[in-house]
Amino acid sequence: MHPSDKYKGKVVLITGGTKGIGLGIANGFLSAGADVVVCGRQTVEALAQVTVDGELKKAHYIQADVKDIDSTAAMFEAIVEKYGKLDVLINNAGGSPFALADKASPRFHEAILKLNLIAPLNVAQQANEIMQANGGGSIIFIGSISAMRASPGTAAYGAAKAGVLSLVKSLAVEWAPKVRIMAVSPGLVKTENSHLHYGDEAGIAAVSATIPAGRLAEPEDIANACIFLASPEASYASGCNLLINGGGEMPAFLNASEENK
Repeated sequence: MHPSDKYKGKVVLITGGTKGIGLGIANGFLSAGADVVVCGRQTVEALAQVTVDGELKKAHYIQADVKDIDSTAAMFEAIVEKYGKLDVLINNAGGSPFALADKASPRFHEAILKLNLIAPLNVAQQANEIMQANGGGSIIFIGSISAMRASPGTAAYGAAKAGVLSLVKSLAVEWAPKVRIMAVSPGLVKTENSHLHYGDEAGIAAVSATIPAGRLAEPEDIANACIFLASPEASYASGCNLLINGGGEMPAFLNASEENK
């Protein structure tokens, strides 16, 4: 099968698919031949687009707020009206600014949990209803390394992502066999907002040096993982978490120990 035919005839929704990791995932599925739908809270001019076999393919944009259940219901209604089905959901929308837990307000913590845990659950529930009625599908939650290690400065975010991993296991049991549920958990990823977390190019290079792979992940790396997990080649995968972290992070004791310097 030609790479651009891998998802021909398949409808893929990527929440938050207009920037960062989501944009990379959208471009990946477009390149694989899918009909791609992306959503975001604000109208955008630049959308995912790729040239496949000489033809320009663009993502279809729907304005929607994943935290608003009525907004997402309208989005899914529009998808069914346009395409008649949904084959893959990439639950990507989320994130958190840096805020120490003792300084952030309860309202801030609630908002982070709603965006990163409650909203993905609600979106998945709505997608599952469509998939169950139309032959099945795949739902991939974008997790985070923050769910599996300390997440100072983004404690509520890390806790929400840990909740996502628990959700994946439970939903995989409840919604089987028609719908497969998985997680892809990125490590550190280079996006247009990397400077907010790691500083300038020198800072990014310094962080990259702590990763065995010698670099931050690119959005394309996460896209490739999603394309695999949602495909027939991964048809026995469900309830699982694929960690994409370039080998992890160097243990702190290696730098602290005189023996290893």
